[in-house]
Amino acid sequence: MVLTIDIDNSTTNVGLFDQNGKLCFRSGLTTSRNPTRDQCAISLMNLFTLYHADLKEVSGAVISSVVPSVTAHMSGAVELLTGKAPMLMGPGIKTGLNIKSDLHNQLGSDIVACSVAAIDQYPTPIIIIDMGTAVTMSYLHDRTYEGCMIFPGVLVALDALSERAAALPHISVEPPASIFGHNTVDAMRSGVIYGNASMIDGMIARIEEHGQPAATVVATGDSAPEILRYCKHSITYNADLLLQGLYLIYRKNTEGRRRS
Repeated sequence: MVLTIDIDNSTTNVGLFDQNGKLCFRSGLTTSRNPTRDQCAISLMNLFTLYHADLKEVSGAVISSVVPSVTAHMSGAVELLTGKAPMLMGPGIKTGLNIKSDLHNQLGSDIVACSVAAIDQYPTPIIIIDMGTAVTMSYLHDRTYEGCMIFPGVLVALDALSERAAALPHISVEPPASIFGHNTVDAMRSGVIYGNASMIDGMIARIEEHGQPAATVVATGDSAPEILRYCKHSITYNADLLLQGLYLIYRKNTEGRRRS
């Protein structure tokens, strides 16, 4: 089995894949900025216990991280529990993508993983929307990563609005009764839901103006489901896209070693 871990600024997603590439479990943990190796190990052990999985069956692991302060501790935890050092996403890892980037090491490993999974599963051209701490929108044609746009995530923007405007409360992301808010909370919810849906629709249109029309628009990320239902474009939601990409990248980089 292959353990896949993606460390985001707010959430650490953990997935376990069997030898056939089937996802056995997927779980999200709150990302702690300064965990110890043992704290990371305890969190992973608890997940395996919760989902009745056996750590002894893990044959390898891969970690993607955008939080450097956590990476080494999580890596150490995986090695402590499995006896195997995990593969770390970064320079030198084979992805099969032709990446158009001024500096390849500036492209987030989470974006790369999502792209690898999308190309494996969907026809191109593909627009990928990842709605996490930040919202990223990427455009791929064949196996070429053409580029992306990055803007504030739904919750980040909402928190900033509440922090900067004293009269505006902190609210949850829920659909408003109407696009016309008749109180402050509903007005904010309308702005968040319809505003972000309109942004996604508008960006899809702009991307297609500069490239070929997308054969697939696929979205992932915890914030996506609440927003996508209000978008006018047809968008496929895949909650496991990033972890699927990490699994594929792990297989691509270890196939030769397994055969030998």
